[in-house]
Amino acid sequence: MGTVSGKTKNGFTYQGDHAPASAGRVIWTATFRRDGDYAGMRHGCLYGMQDVPPSALDDLVKADIEATWGDAS
Repeated sequence: MGTVSGKTKNGFTYQGDHAPASAGRVIWTATFRRDGDYAGMRHGCLYGMQDVPPSALDDLVKADIEATWGDAS
């Protein structure tokens, strides 16, 4: 299990975590805030992650979080 945090291109901060699931999947959840106020929560799943080194996993999760929040808002 790992944790990630960051700021989206549209100015929301987020904190999230990710964990391996079965068959090379990684599931994640993230909570978003704007100026410290709760703005929402999202979750997602990445597939085909069995060969991804742990050092690259955080970046892939962050990219998926950005894409999910950006497409939803």
